[in-house]
Amino acid sequence: MSHDIKAHLADLMRAALASVAPAEAGAAIALERPKQAAHGDFSCNLAMQLARAMKRNPRELAQLLLSEIPASPFVTKVEIAGAGFINFHLPSAAKLEVVRGVLAQGETFGRSSAGGGKKVQVEFVSANPTGPLHVGHGRGAAYGASLSSLLAYAGWDVTREYYVNDAGRQMDILGLSTWLRYLETWGEDVPFPPNGYQGDYVREMAQQMRRAHGDKYLRPAAAVLANTPGLPERERADDAAKQQRELHLDALIVNAKDLLGSDWAYVHGHALTEQLADGRDDLEEFGVHFDVWFSEKSLFDTGLVARCVERLEQAGHLYVQDGAKWFKSTDFGDEKDRVVQRENGLYTYFASDIAYHLNKYERGFERIINIWGADHHGYIPRVKGAIAALGLAPEVLDVALVQFAVLYRDGQKASMSTRSGDFVTLRDLRREVGNDACRFFYVLRKSDQHLDFDLDLAKSQSNENPVYYIQYAHARVCSVLAQWTAAGGDEAVLGQAALARLDNPRELALAAKIGEFPEVVEAAADDLAPHAIAFYLKDLAAEFHSYYNAERMLVDDGALKDARVALAAAVRQVIRNGMAILGVSCPQSM
Repeated sequence: MSHDIKAHLADLMRAALASVAPAEAGAAIALERPKQAAHGDFSCNLAMQLARAMKRNPRELAQLLLSEIPASPFVTKVEIAGAGFINFHLPSAAKLEVVRGVLAQGETFGRSSAGGGKKVQVEFVSANPTGPLHVGHGRGAAYGASLSSLLAYAGWDVTREYYVNDAGRQMDILGLSTWLRYLETWGEDVPFPPNGYQGDYVREMAQQMRRAHGDKYLRPAAAVLANTPGLPERERADDAAKQQRELHLDALIVNAKDLLGSDWAYVHGHALTEQLADGRDDLEEFGVHFDVWFSEKSLFDTGLVARCVERLEQAGHLYVQDGAKWFKSTDFGDEKDRVVQRENGLYTYFASDIAYHLNKYERGFERIINIWGADHHGYIPRVKGAIAALGLAPEVLDVALVQFAVLYRDGQKASMSTRSGDFVTLRDLRREVGNDACRFFYVLRKSDQHLDFDLDLAKSQSNENPVYYIQYAHARVCSVLAQWTAAGGDEAVLGQAALARLDNPRELALAAKIGEFPEVVEAAADDLAPHAIAFYLKDLAAEFHSYYNAERMLVDDGALKDARVALAAAVRQVIRNGMAILGVSCPQSM
């Protein structure tokens, strides 16, 4: 009902505007809910919006508009406040009608057509498949999944996509690390590089290779180490030492590829397949589903990367320096130009990223949303610049940045290094606190804000734990409904309850809060902000708990009892709808 009421009030304002200032009849009319109940149910700032253009005092203009607002049975009073706000007061019946709307619409209440069915792609997580997902990845997963559901709820045609980085150096390092651990099982002593992947999962993949293929991939340590630069002392952390370790690692990769020949593809593929499957299972268990798993390697196999670089070159956006091809990204606001093809002919990560975005446009998405870690902030101008250089519309692309969550256990900050193997996995976190707490806590802040994940709070069964607080409100309603139906109540006719019996301030406030849900959904979708849904649900739960503690639900008066149960059932439905967007369950008892 709230959307209908807002549309009705907007029509009233539009009629008044047409009478007072016909030339401004096309002006946008915004209606907001005042923060203070004394200021009415909806407020319009149209007079202040038009005052300068019309060269009128805002309050005087507001008075003119007010005098031309048509009478309406859905409005009890209209008044001017402050610098020229026009405030509308609604009758109780109009506020309560939303309860009937919720009960009739059920799980579709709050859904919107604002997205117009337009195709939007949301690409998120996209972590290198070089090890288990850790708690930092979990925040991007929860945010991306919730945002995708929110956009779908707001009327967009959403495609959820994971970009699989199955080409390039990181995967080579994982393949090498697995092979070196495999050689280790046969007693071949190759010092394990400190910048390789060192987790137990690497040793397990090596054991899988040995069990399945015996010594097929065994090669002598001397050949593996041949012509590799020595490693610096372990304690050295200067830039020269870091560079020497990277050169040593690259030499080992070259030797591995030479010694294994065509078998390298198996070693590389085995590591990729195992880690990708592990990540996919982890995400599925987390309630995070993808429609498309897009292979980076396919961009090279189809020639799209080469075609993309050629297109940039023909458009005059590349130049050659020291044998490498550079993209003139400074022409598009980047801090420096970027290499797309090295002097050895190999393409850079940036080149494949450009090709990937070209592919997104060619698939016909009308909006593209990338969810990146906050450390990729500087990457935005160069990608948008490349899109513009290809003759495409960069405004189609939105980038939402996500700060990594920091997990604290017993007051200690947990490490999250994938290469060292010393990290807390998303799977371990989920086992400890549960999926619901993970999904909800991850979206409790704006995505680009720092988030400390409080394990003790997430596991507590108290009003301070927001997910427990909301789920408890849902369970309370379920308990009330169970008692009511046991005494002969019928949910099928609940929508016919005499809502006019709900006349105390708590009931009207609760109905008003329910009515906000569709507006919250649209605003949150516009802002790419699923945390707004979490905040709303906390407020709704607080309103309900306050009401429940102050009023007896199952009173002797049958009509009043049915009306209160109807109000509670509407609260339950809105909690379910909101929690579904966030991927959180709603237990019937707790």
